[in-house]
Amino acid sequence: MQWQVDFSNPLLYLFILLQMHLYTGLFITAHDAMHGSVAPKPWINKAVGFASTFLYASFWYPKLYTKHHQHHNHVHTHEDPDYYDGSFFKWYVQFIKNYLSVWQIVVMAVVFNVLKLWIPQANLLLFWVAPSLLSTLQLFYFGTYLPHKGEHHNKHQSRSLARNHVFAFFSCYFFGYHYEHHESPWLPWWKLWRAPEPPKA
Repeated sequence: MQWQVDFSNPLLYLFILLQMHLYTGLFITAHDAMHGSVAPKPWINKAVGFASTFLYASFWYPKLYTKHHQHHNHVHTHEDPDYYDGSFFKWYVQFIKNYLSVWQIVVMAVVFNVLKLWIPQANLLLFWVAPSLLSTLQLFYFGTYLPHKGEHHNKHQSRSLARNHVFAFFSCYFFGYHYEHHESPWLPWWKLWRAPEPPKA
């Protein structure tokens, strides 16, 4: 975070992408905590969930926990907080509105201004703010939009991306294998690639 920003240096863009990927991984860790797959003890899952969601974007873990299980219980219906019958952009805006609160924005603004005391503002914007916002797009596109858009003829109302483990990891920690996640929600992200493939249409 003290690195000298130089827009002509290709490492700058690599660092932003790396931070984005790590941010996405932070949320995926929180997601696994919601399914009890971080650790065998419930209190550890809960503690990791609270820490991960707060560090990601000051999210309140109990709210996310409730909404995520609502998604699993009512997938692809009007009671599903992650589903919206509309275009990519409208769906993304609705998705963000479902989870963002005024308090989150206030907390993040306070944290930003405190961190500015030690970290140059350009570094905060490029390596903290930009990657966190980009990771919401990454999570939404690969973990919600692609798996759930359109109509589906299976019990989980979802599809999986074509099997390519390298792409699946870098795109969204294997959450492109989304039917597999709904079929076995207790599997942590790092075991999803070994889950059986979904039945053929």
